[in-house]
Amino acid sequence: MLNFLALRRSTSAVTLTEPAPDPYQLSDLLRLAARVPDHGKLMPWRFIVLQGVDKAAFAAQLEAISSARDDALLTGKLAKLKAPPLAIAVISTPKVAAIPEWEQVLSAGAVCSTLVQAAMAMGFGANWITDWYSYDGQATTALGLEASERVAGFVLIGTPREPPLERERPSPPDLVTYWKP
Repeated sequence: MLNFLALRRSTSAVTLTEPAPDPYQLSDLLRLAARVPDHGKLMPWRFIVLQGVDKAAFAAQLEAISSARDDALLTGKLAKLKAPPLAIAVISTPKVAAIPEWEQVLSAGAVCSTLVQAAMAMGFGANWITDWYSYDGQATTALGLEASERVAGFVLIGTPREPPLERERPSPPDLVTYWKP
């Protein structure tokens, strides 16, 4: 496990192709992702699975939004969503509770991270992204979100056409301080 974490690298979304997880693997991925820390057992997140013609239809709606704004940059950013055979939108759904909303949002982020790691442990490539369509009101309405919900991330999954590239990593000593009274 430690070696796996030490070598973990996200796969470029545009290099992800078929095959994607089959229905049984997808079920396992969602079950594993739902095991994250969840103070208060609120399950302050949900999943929207996008694949096949349904994912293509969602991407077409996003293209229509970007075309109506005559924004080629927005349209170009859709390649990351369109290429992979599977996208799982992790939706943050904070509940009114004694548990602070911030902790609930962090739990949704943990779902994204766990989903990426579980997909990679199964031998797939994965990437956790947010882009304009994670924050745009028209896009989130097209996705079916309620006003109180937010996209924590789109986890893109497939088989990598090429190995993921390594990137510069932070140096922990540069990021750590030790509190002293």
